[in-house]
Amino acid sequence: MSDAVLHLKNITKRFGKLVANDGISLTLQRGEVLALLGENGAGKSTLMSILFGHYVADEGHIEVFGKPLPPGQPRASLGAGIGMVHQHFTLADNLTVLDNVLLGTEPLWQPFSRRAAARARLLAVSQQFGLPVQPDARVGSLSVGERQRVEILKALYRGARILILDEPTAVLTPQESEALFDTLAQMVAQGLSIIFISHKLAEVLRVSHRVAVLRQGKLVAEAPAQGTTQGQLAQWMVGHAVEAAERRPARQVGAPVCVLDRVSTAPTGRDRLRDVSLTLHAGEIVAIAGVSGNGQVALADVLCGVRAVAQGHVTLLGTPLRAQPAWLVAQGVARIPEDRHAVGVVGDLPVWENAVSERLRSRWFAQPWFKGLWVKRGAARAHAEHLARTFDVRGGGPDAPARALSGGNMQKLILGRALLPPQDATDSAAAPRLIVAHQPTWGLDIGAVMFVQQQLINARDGGAAVLLISDDLDEVLALGDRVAVMHEGHLGEARPAEGWTREAIGLAMAGVI
Repeated sequence: MSDAVLHLKNITKRFGKLVANDGISLTLQRGEVLALLGENGAGKSTLMSILFGHYVADEGHIEVFGKPLPPGQPRASLGAGIGMVHQHFTLADNLTVLDNVLLGTEPLWQPFSRRAAARARLLAVSQQFGLPVQPDARVGSLSVGERQRVEILKALYRGARILILDEPTAVLTPQESEALFDTLAQMVAQGLSIIFISHKLAEVLRVSHRVAVLRQGKLVAEAPAQGTTQGQLAQWMVGHAVEAAERRPARQVGAPVCVLDRVSTAPTGRDRLRDVSLTLHAGEIVAIAGVSGNGQVALADVLCGVRAVAQGHVTLLGTPLRAQPAWLVAQGVARIPEDRHAVGVVGDLPVWENAVSERLRSRWFAQPWFKGLWVKRGAARAHAEHLARTFDVRGGGPDAPARALSGGNMQKLILGRALLPPQDATDSAAAPRLIVAHQPTWGLDIGAVMFVQQQLINARDGGAAVLLISDDLDEVLALGDRVAVMHEGHLGEARPAEGWTREAIGLAMAGVI
């Protein structure tokens, strides 16, 4: 790390009254991995968008390899040697690896594609950085780890010397993550510089040389990774000490709440169930691990009543499960959906309507909020305010549109809607009996993660059966009383969490065991 390759000097960006970046100055050295951390809304994405030319800073400037970077020009950023690998891959599944790498690198008026030279260059870059690929393989047939390899090669093929990695291990197995870390070490040894964005603090400390932390648009901390603890990083990110969710084993596992017996669903792309059997008991958390797209969506959809079963049987509290969401809500099934924006809330409706929407006509909650054909607005708004106080939902009050909430506050709203009965409820059945939590902490900052996880533990201790579906192995092992792994629609045996290691889960996720 002998010389600087990137200088960001006093970068400020405003959106109306919001100051997204406030006088941020950072330097990246040659052969360095710089971890960039911060809560949701801290300004990381805005800063990287300015660096990549998607936004123009209101103040400040950027130098790359000693030369000024023209603002607001993605082509100039690419030409200066900056590459970015996004959290959600930008690949065409129906094209080959070579085709995906070539996209955007040749002018439209070129009469023919120079594929032979491109293939040779791709293989050379692949060999140089230890990223083996088959140029003629269709991307749709590749594993998640192989697709990420293609994304990195796209940037390196274009001559990137500064690589921005956004949540690069979010969908990888532990073994794929280890392979990625080896690749990063090889890149750094050859002089590449990397900006590593992640919420996994253990990985940050392992991979990076230096850490920079943003909070509320400002750079609040810079420190060498060596000698820094996860607790310090968390405190810098949120501004106060963060306590991990209290992990307690299930006190007493109760009777079966939901039983799946050799359940299969009709194929919907790669996401389907194949002969799945599982029993969920009161007072326990069953955690499902697996690479996204291996049947997790189908499993959650079946239990939430939005996907029918093609074969097999599902019973809920001894009664055959109906593919009717309203019936399931009436039976005490609460859901925390994977996509909070698309199916978790109605973004244009106010917070108070979203807070009561799913249980508006339920027999449990009909008296407080609904009478005849009329919504009792006063009672509904009072409940929304009670929910906001209890679950610390911030962002404009009950009349604010749900889309205006941050990701963490939106998830707290969904969590409160699922778990919180009306203040005057006396029926013990008002508490949910089955909670289907699908990626409940996806994309949340560490403070919101700890809060959500603790609420799931509290619900379990209150007697609910909790099905946790998560890509985060730390979360799976921290919360699950039993753990099972999904691969290509099949579900392995749910075993006590103590009987699993990260390595074993990774092998099961890859279909090896």
